[in-house]
Amino acid sequence: MKLGVFTVLMSSEPLEKALDVIAGLGCQCVELGCGNYPGTAHCNPDVLLADGGKVKALKDLIASKGLEISALSCHGNPLHPDKKFADSNIEAFKKAVRLAPKLGVDVVINFSGCPGGGPDDKTPNWVTCPWPTDFSEIVKWQWEKKVIPHWKEMAKFCKDNGVKKVAFEMHPGFVVYNTESLLRLRAEVGDIIGANFDPSHLFWQGMDPIQSVRALKGAIWHVHAKDCRIYPMNSEVNGVLDVKSYTDEIRRSWIFRTVGYGHGADFWNDFVSTLRMCGYDGTLSIEHEDSLMSPMEGLQKAAAFLKGVLISQAAGEAYWA
Repeated sequence: MKLGVFTVLMSSEPLEKALDVIAGLGCQCVELGCGNYPGTAHCNPDVLLADGGKVKALKDLIASKGLEISALSCHGNPLHPDKKFADSNIEAFKKAVRLAPKLGVDVVINFSGCPGGGPDDKTPNWVTCPWPTDFSEIVKWQWEKKVIPHWKEMAKFCKDNGVKKVAFEMHPGFVVYNTESLLRLRAEVGDIIGANFDPSHLFWQGMDPIQSVRALKGAIWHVHAKDCRIYPMNSEVNGVLDVKSYTDEIRRSWIFRTVGYGHGADFWNDFVSTLRMCGYDGTLSIEHEDSLMSPMEGLQKAAAFLKGVLISQAAGEAYWA
């Protein structure tokens, strides 16, 4: 396994400076934002697709720091009921897909998206319960009329452009938010679909990421290293569907944390071990969204913690067996 960093936490810095910091922490990989919510500060597909020389320069710069690219990320909502917004998100994804092979990258990350509740809606509608039956009908319409047709079309586009792995982050607010919904879309669309596995979103929904990894064996394309802390004094009163600001930490039921500050080494040791048992030996990409720490402190602490957790060498022969 390799240690990586999702570079959006340093979007305000020039890429070379960000790479120096990342390499200095002993990391081996970078995940680059390539449009939509992550932005294009370090990887602008409009510029790169127009100039092969700039593609080479980017690859050479990253390689010169002893790093490689683990994935291109363009998390967005391609199913947004605002057609203009959706179209811009779809176009950004297509650009990332066209760029990926040129950079030698085989994973493009996105969200599955979330449509409205019907053809006349103007905002997304994420359903969390089956009754009244309006909600069940919404989910049925979303999957049959929007989700499956769109991703079948995008899967063909990806294959036609040399990308064999589309990694969805299972994120509440989108139709793929848990193990079951990811596996459903994979069954409908094909094995090009896999997970950008971020355990933080699973923790607060009440899932066990270890069990989810096992259920997704063979379908994990990339991993985010991000933690989550649940606060029972709030969650046991109000539940975990919490719409308060992420910066209202003391009143929230849960917040995102730097790895090690939500769950200790016992969890993370088991997590990486289970990933290896299930065939994943790729990158753990640090994503900083800890509102109690500066991006740099969160990154430094995460890198130091994960160095003691990652399994980096091949297992070799079980000589004792």
